[in-house]
Amino acid sequence: MSAVSVRVLVVEDEPIAAETHVSYVGRVPGFTAVGSAASLGEAVRVLEAEQAAGRPVDLLLLDLHLPDGHGLALLTRLRATGHWCDVIAVTSARDADVVRRAVAQGVALYLLKPFTFATFRSKLQRYAEYRGSLVTDGTEVVQDEIDRAFGTLRSPVSDALPKGMSPETLSRVTAAVREAAGAAAGGAGGLSASEVAAVTGASRVTARRYLEHLAESGALERRPRYGAGRPELEYRWRS
Repeated sequence: MSAVSVRVLVVEDEPIAAETHVSYVGRVPGFTAVGSAASLGEAVRVLEAEQAAGRPVDLLLLDLHLPDGHGLALLTRLRATGHWCDVIAVTSARDADVVRRAVAQGVALYLLKPFTFATFRSKLQRYAEYRGSLVTDGTEVVQDEIDRAFGTLRSPVSDALPKGMSPETLSRVTAAVREAAGAAAGGAGGLSASEVAAVTGASRVTARRYLEHLAESGALERRPRYGAGRPELEYRWRS
């Protein structure tokens, strides 16, 4: 398998999410973020500019809900104009018909929001393994090599939550912290476990457990908050 060097464009209209995904890309060896685009039109402009400069984008991290159209419309437009970069859908779209359309249009992997850095990293590592298994130097491949490459993309990776934790509660806790970051000047807002509990309706103990899980996975950072009485931990979305 050859080493990979993958240039990535993040297509995401939510500023905090776009900044986070760009940051995540930079933390995965072999991947470089060329920037982000907040719309279909901006994505096309960036892709064409990079192509013209001799620095083609290899991979799109594509949100499907964009202000000027559906993300899958971008795929149709790109293929028609000769752009063959790979695509990982990074989206909250759970409709089965959308998933089928994404597969039919060549989306390599599908990553549902919200997710932790560990889950994000596993998707990119799986893609890197697939890409590295197919050497693009004109060498012909045999059936076993093709099967292994496709198997790399399709093989399950365990992203199971710890026992007793639910995806629904994780989603609520993640949304609370991300909204706090988005509401603060500079995107630097944070919440304590008590504040997350109040927002989500969970107990403080439960909120803290989910916050610690997100912090351990790399999605959040912990900071002490000082005030009257004992200092408490504040959890911030990692940028």
